[in-house]
Amino acid sequence: SATIPGRNYDMEPEQVLQIAKFNPKVCDYWLLSGAIICVITVIGIPLLPFWLIFGKILTLRFLKSLKCTLTDRSLKYEKGVFFRVEKTVPLDKITDLGLVQGPVMRYFDIEALAVETAGQSTAGSTVTLVGIRRGRAFRDAVLSQRDVVSVNQSNAPSSPASEAMQDPAIGNDALLKDIRDTLNRIEENTRSK
Repeated sequence: SATIPGRNYDMEPEQVLQIAKFNPKVCDYWLLSGAIICVITVIGIPLLPFWLIFGKILTLRFLKSLKCTLTDRSLKYEKGVFFRVEKTVPLDKITDLGLVQGPVMRYFDIEALAVETAGQSTAGSTVTLVGIRRGRAFRDAVLSQRDVVSVNQSNAPSSPASEAMQDPAIGNDALLKDIRDTLNRIEENTRSK
C-alpha cells in the first residue's frame, strides 16, 4: 500500500462520530420559499396551487433523503429525491463553517451551515446544510475534529524527501537517495510481474 506523510491509504473504515439531525420545520421553510418564488416570478403564479398541494410531499421526501455524518476523517453529505448527490469533504480541507440565518429562517428557528474548503474553484460553499438541529454544536464538533486531524497530520513521521523539501539544510543527497530507492522498488515490482 502506498504511503504519503500524514495519510493512511490502507482503507481502514472511518469511525462515525456524529450523525446530524434535521429540523422538520425546514419543510415549511422550503414550502414558503417555493411559494415566494412562484409569486415573485409572474410565470410561477399559475403553478402556486400545485406547489402548495405537492410541495409538502416533495419537501418531506427531500427531508427524509438528507443525511450528514461526521467521521474521524471527513464530513459526508447525501441528499436528493430524484437525483442522489453524495459529497465527502475531508476534514483537513475544511477552512471554515459559517452559520447563516435570514429573517425567514429565524421565523422558523432554523439555520444553514455553510462548509467552505481550501481550493474551492467557485465562490460560495461546497456544502450547505439547511435545517440542521443544534447547528452551532454540530459546527463546533466538526471544527474540533478538523483540528484533531490537522494535529495528527503534523505529528506524522515524514519521509526524507518531504524533509528535504521543507528544510534545504538537509541537502539534496537525502532527496536523491529517496528517489533512487523508490525507482529501485518500482523496477523490482515490474520485474516480478
